[in-house]
Amino acid sequence: MLTIHAAALLLPGGGRAPVPGGAVAVRDAVVAAFGPYEELAAAHPAARVRRWPGVLTPGLVQRDAVRLLREWYFPDPREAGALGTEPLTGAALDTLGPEDTWRAGSVRRGLHRMLRHGTTALTAAPTAPPALLTAARRSGLTVLGPPVPSSLPVPPSPSTGGEPVIDPLAGAGSVADAMAAPLTAGGRADLAAFDAPDEAALLAAGAGSCVATIAAGRLVYRGR
Repeated sequence: MLTIHAAALLLPGGGRAPVPGGAVAVRDAVVAAFGPYEELAAAHPAARVRRWPGVLTPGLVQRDAVRLLREWYFPDPREAGALGTEPLTGAALDTLGPEDTWRAGSVRRGLHRMLRHGTTALTAAPTAPPALLTAARRSGLTVLGPPVPSSLPVPPSPSTGGEPVIDPLAGAGSVADAMAAPLTAGGRADLAAFDAPDEAALLAAGAGSCVATIAAGRLVYRGR
C-alpha cells in the first residue's frame, strides 16, 4: 500500500529547496516519490494520506547514541516518583544497584526517547557493544559506522566531546546537518515530522518538537 505523508513544509535535503505544501509518497519501506502534495495526490489518487503539522524532513542521525545508552539511565515511568522523568548520569547511577539488572530496560527506553526526537539512524564505532547495536536495529534504527558511505554524510558530533546530547539538532547550523540522508526516490523511507512552522523555528525548538517518526516506512513514534 502506498502512503503519502504531507506537511506544510518539506525539507528534502541534498541541497534541494524547501517545498511548501510538500509530501513524500512511501511504498512499503522505500520512498516512491516526493514533491508538492498536489502532484503526488494526482499521481496516486488511491493512496492513504497522513497529514502532519509543520515541517517534514528525512530522519535524523544520532551521533551520541552509544554514549547515551551506556552513560545514561532512562527511568521507567513507574519510577518517576522516586527518580523523576529525566535521565540519570554520573554518580546518580550508583544508586541503581548492579548494572546488569537495569541496563536492558534503560537501553530500550533510551532508544524510544531517540525515536521521539526524529532519530532514524545512529553512528557507532566498530568497538560499540554488539548488544546495543542489536537493540537499535530491532527498534527500527539504521546503524551507521566508519567508513561512512558517501550517500550518508555525517558531520562532526554536536556534543564536541562534552556531555552527550539526545537532540540531534542541538548545535546544528541547519536541519540538513542532522539528516541521516537526503530524500531519494528508491531510498529507505525514513522521515520525521515536527510541530514547527519553518526551519528556523525548528532549529530553535529542537527535535523535541517531533510529532512523528517513520523508519523504513513504519510509523515507530507518534506524539499526537
